[in-house]
Amino acid sequence: MSDKSSFYPELIREIKPASGTLGVLLPGLGAVATTLIAGVHLINKGVAQPYGSLTQMQRMRLGKRTSPRFALIKEVVPLSGLNDLVFAGWDIFPEDAYQTACHAGVLPRELLDQVKDRLESVRPWPAVFEQAYVRRLSGPHLKSGPSKKHLADMLVEDIETFRLREGIQRAVMIWCGSTEVFTQPAPVHETIEAFEAGLKANAPEISPCMIYAYAAISAGVPFANGSPNLAVDIPALVEYARRRHVPIAGKDFKTGQTFLKTVVAPGLQAKMLGLAGWFSTNILGNRDGEVLDDQGSFKTKEVSKGSVLGAILQPELYPELYGQVFHKVRIEYYPPRGDAKEGWDNIDIFGWLGQPMQIKINFLCRDSILAAPVVLDLTLFLDLAQRAGLSGIQEWLSFYFKSPMARADLKPEHDLFIQHLKLTNTLRILVGEEVLDHSGLDYYESGDAYRVGMGGA
Repeated sequence: MSDKSSFYPELIREIKPASGTLGVLLPGLGAVATTLIAGVHLINKGVAQPYGSLTQMQRMRLGKRTSPRFALIKEVVPLSGLNDLVFAGWDIFPEDAYQTACHAGVLPRELLDQVKDRLESVRPWPAVFEQAYVRRLSGPHLKSGPSKKHLADMLVEDIETFRLREGIQRAVMIWCGSTEVFTQPAPVHETIEAFEAGLKANAPEISPCMIYAYAAISAGVPFANGSPNLAVDIPALVEYARRRHVPIAGKDFKTGQTFLKTVVAPGLQAKMLGLAGWFSTNILGNRDGEVLDDQGSFKTKEVSKGSVLGAILQPELYPELYGQVFHKVRIEYYPPRGDAKEGWDNIDIFGWLGQPMQIKINFLCRDSILAAPVVLDLTLFLDLAQRAGLSGIQEWLSFYFKSPMARADLKPEHDLFIQHLKLTNTLRILVGEEVLDHSGLDYYESGDAYRVGMGGA
């Protein structure tokens, strides 16, 4: 970086054009995936709006405050258009996307029927699935093979068949499948050589999600993990992605209660208000809720949700404010709610002279409605990253995740506002625009600041 500007000319990238169609590969063709697919087609028909999507609706500032330009993100960087997206996926159930979307009940039938033909054309391939990793689900639509390496090869074959059938050159894979049971890193995850040997030997430590990630990287397809389970965030696959020049990101879509935590917690820390305890509970009744009713899968989600507060509040720096926080997270399966998730947060804080106060939050949200634009943005940004020649971990996409990936020697950033600035500044850097730091002192302390501000020459 120049010592006299906030430009990074050495990081500007020549971005290949987003020409032709972009394949969107979705392991887990359930509520989130079908809500995304239906939404894209409804938006393309002009009967709906892409609310919640940064790539479609957000404007970012370019240049100084004295002469700003505000442009849509999709005007700043070349992104694929929604008309250029082609969808495919895998699932343990054989129903097409229309049948699945009707069963999920996220969108009303009158909306789904307007794009029924498009949804019916998306029929899932048989899935790679292992009951030990998702104990509350079982389905008949499964791949079988003598080894996990054979299963990975079958996934690569599906991808190549899809590419040939649709005539596409580019694709992105976003894991939208269920949360797998909690898994600790093992020796088989350390190197790609050990991992591939484990695939051939049917190592029990290699989960279906890891197999999808490996297949995507092998096929040169960017991959993001939308669930909290261990997947592409293991040393073997991080290194494999770097070798293959494939962008990766994850993990666990940040949508509801944790999204609010990454809004509220930075405010508490910025004000130096103390935190004694934070109790969070959710009810939801969709397939995700059923899966999380199993303690093994819940443990995976609990770890993901629980990591946020400590990273933002930094108790090691402020032990008197955050050193004794009691943080508890609960998720309850409640079938009558379906996809309509409700979260309650009780936050016990303290201020001047240690006097106690409370914050109560009741968030009645829609799980798949919040997640669908996240999947869309990740698809378009990962494709952008690949066309810009970026590879490996894409930390600038941490805005979208509860447990964002970062380089091994760096702590991930959880503050939503820092994450957002990281994302938009990365886009500015890629196209040679000035990075924003919002200090503003130069508007007041430079030699002619006041004269210029009063209309002088």
